[in-house]
Amino acid sequence: MGLIGAIEVERHEQGQRRSRRWLISYPRATPLTIFLLIAAITALSVFAIERGERRRDEARLSETAQAVASAIERRGHTSSAYLRAGAALFGTVESVPPSLFRRFVSELRLDSDYQGAEGLGWAETITADEIPDFEERLAEELPGRPRVRPAPTSSRVHLVPVTYIQPDTQRNRRALAFDMYSEPVRREAMDEAERTVRPTASGRVVLVQEGDVPAPGFLVYMPVFDQVEGGRNLKGFIYSPFNGRDFLESALQLENRNGMGVRLYDGDVADPDVLLAELPGDAATQRILRKSIAVANRTMLLEVQSARGSSLSMLSMLTLLFGLLVATLLMIVARLLTQQAVEDQTSLDWLAEQNSIRDTLTRELNHRVKNTLANVLSIVSLTRRRATSLDDFAEGIDGRIRALSATHDLLTQSEWGTTPIRDVIEAELAPYARSEGALEIAGPLVELAPNDALSLGLAIHELATNATKYGALSAPGGKVRITWALDRDDLASIRWVETGGPPVPATRPRGFGTDLIQKIVAHELRHPVDLRFEESGVVCTLHVPVRQPSEFELRARRRAAVAASEKETKKGSD
Repeated sequence: MGLIGAIEVERHEQGQRRSRRWLISYPRATPLTIFLLIAAITALSVFAIERGERRRDEARLSETAQAVASAIERRGHTSSAYLRAGAALFGTVESVPPSLFRRFVSELRLDSDYQGAEGLGWAETITADEIPDFEERLAEELPGRPRVRPAPTSSRVHLVPVTYIQPDTQRNRRALAFDMYSEPVRREAMDEAERTVRPTASGRVVLVQEGDVPAPGFLVYMPVFDQVEGGRNLKGFIYSPFNGRDFLESALQLENRNGMGVRLYDGDVADPDVLLAELPGDAATQRILRKSIAVANRTMLLEVQSARGSSLSMLSMLTLLFGLLVATLLMIVARLLTQQAVEDQTSLDWLAEQNSIRDTLTRELNHRVKNTLANVLSIVSLTRRRATSLDDFAEGIDGRIRALSATHDLLTQSEWGTTPIRDVIEAELAPYARSEGALEIAGPLVELAPNDALSLGLAIHELATNATKYGALSAPGGKVRITWALDRDDLASIRWVETGGPPVPATRPRGFGTDLIQKIVAHELRHPVDLRFEESGVVCTLHVPVRQPSEFELRARRRAAVAASEKETKKGSD
């Protein structure tokens, strides 16, 4: 169990490291990816919701269309049933007097809007010769002696003028005496009704009752026959005129159209020229369901338009807003985590770099201390070898250690970076500048590595000590000229020239300074030293390497690397 638990912990830590690596490696891509992922999920959710809403709307549209079609057909069947009843009654009498017609209409007990119709009417069939008698009978019933209109033509066999119409209103009286058979659309419906002996609706017409208002409508005719020997004789038509909009509204009184638009066309084509009625919906959309229906032996087209607009549903809007909000919040959280991970990684890198620098500096310090101790041991050994007394040994050791100390001070001030040649020379010659003009120092700005500066300092100290004891600085008027030049990018030459001092003997014992310069200094500088004792004074030429800081300044290099890393990390996180 312990092994399994350790494995699980290791897997968990590996997963965390991988996640952290992603946050650090892709500080901008990770939050954006999370945002796009949540946005994609939200878009899919909205798509699924809208698809479901569209299917529900299609089902609702189909259901509403079926309900509306059934209501219109029922209303048509009801009107047809009234007309059949009237035809059956009027076919049993020789004539249809006004009292009989009114009694029939009142006994039907129609509601106030006559089931969506303008009323019920009776139009008897007459010939042109019977027009005066027909007009005389109408005059007995109505004032103003209405005339049959339009005037008959010789081509018409018979006329079908409006005889009675209920309810008896001023609006309906406009239709009295109008010859319906004179109008082609009405005539076609009456001929079809006579042929089939069924209630038959006409095409789209403007009712005479409408006057100057071009409101479309239609009529339903039922023929009435006299039974005679050998067949039947057309007596007239009982009919119902309908205003299209009133008929549609009446049919839908008990039906909920759910805010959908409804249009009724005469025929089976959705054409504005045959539009009978329109009830606008709450919204105009492109989703339309068409259905053919039969009203009084005539085909009509019902068009139902969905009320659902093209905008997103409320649920989709809430889902979209919530998804975008969640995506934005997660992106911000991921961004903060990414920044924190980058900052933590930067801190870890900085600490690791500091540990590396500390280790490197420790090794460097150890190396330099060993070099310094080696130089001190060499100085002690050579000084002891050349000393004639304890005081002589102590004096020599003291001066050379002080020279090393002076150069070390310069290196400490520069944080063990580069040190100019002038600073090294001035530091070593400061104790010997007793008279103005005795020292002349000239040369360009050339900076040396720490070890090279230490070696140069020892050489200058030995030359200055020799000049003070035996050379140009030991006598008034003596002069020392120190010049240097940059021979090439990686090498500088320093020239020491003494003049005005005591003559230098042709033969002289070899001293410690000569050994130190030609052995220790030459070895450290990796270039031979040209030291000549001419009669006019000592002439010494040293060649000092000029190295790039990257070759020895470990701390500077580390700092530059860390700075570059931090800059790159910050650029990536932005």
